[in-house]
Amino acid sequence: MPTFAAPDGTELAYHVRGEGAPLVVLPGGPMRASAYLGDLGGLAVRRRLVLLDLRGTGDSAVPADPATYRCDRLVDDVEALRAHMGLAHMDLLGHSAGGSLAMLYAARYPERVGRLVLVTATPWALGMPATGADRLAAARLRKGEPWFEEAFSKFEAWATGAGDFDPALAPFFYGRWDEVAREHEARADKQFNDEATDVYGSEGAYDPPATRAALTRLAQPVLVLAGELDGGPRPDLARRAAEVFPNAEFAVQPGAGHYPWLDDPEWFVRRTVAFLDKDGAPLPSAD
Repeated sequence: MPTFAAPDGTELAYHVRGEGAPLVVLPGGPMRASAYLGDLGGLAVRRRLVLLDLRGTGDSAVPADPATYRCDRLVDDVEALRAHMGLAHMDLLGHSAGGSLAMLYAARYPERVGRLVLVTATPWALGMPATGADRLAAARLRKGEPWFEEAFSKFEAWATGAGDFDPALAPFFYGRWDEVAREHEARADKQFNDEATDVYGSEGAYDPPATRAALTRLAQPVLVLAGELDGGPRPDLARRAAEVFPNAEFAVQPGAGHYPWLDDPEWFVRRTVAFLDKDGAPLPSAD
């Protein structure tokens, strides 16, 4: 397991899967160990995935200063990883909360970004959070599911701030609540750093006007990929985020939730590779 030193001396780990041109992957959560990403549905067959364990998660060390868990301060860790790998620039993928970290990195170091992929990324960095109404609208799309009636009232309480998150809500985050999704969810508790989660988006983490201004000048290609059934972000919110970038593609993966590489790995890999590689596979239909 390779490691490198962050600017403040914290030892950070990353995991390499696959062969080919590197794709640096920033996990979400926020502050969830990168193990949950797996090989991104088989994307490692086409790209060498470099999955960063953010400080205090997975195999990375806990920092001396917990304030460094804040999203904007993690940008320096991403840049240190690029320098450690000796890359003049790098393709970058951010999932979920990691999408905001990827956006902050691109805003600060545009010349270091090759291509940028934002997967089901709630655009907090742009001042565009998913609302309770967004999440409820997406949840209601699942009304025909056998688990819906029992889980929806708990989901409604959580989405409106009237209740805490309950494990029974997990099916709403997956396009298919099958054995693969159940196993993925079962590992979640051990993969989070709860203290770091609370700090990640704390006061001062984001400056949306400055970030939006910087990203409107980003010339590099961007793919914003949303899940049809995801509530955070819903496709319309992800589309509005894509409009910030001057050179963006927008795609909605049919039947997908917040982890689209689990719901339809083939669709996810084909669409992502088609964006990353000019000679990639033909684009799948979004119909």
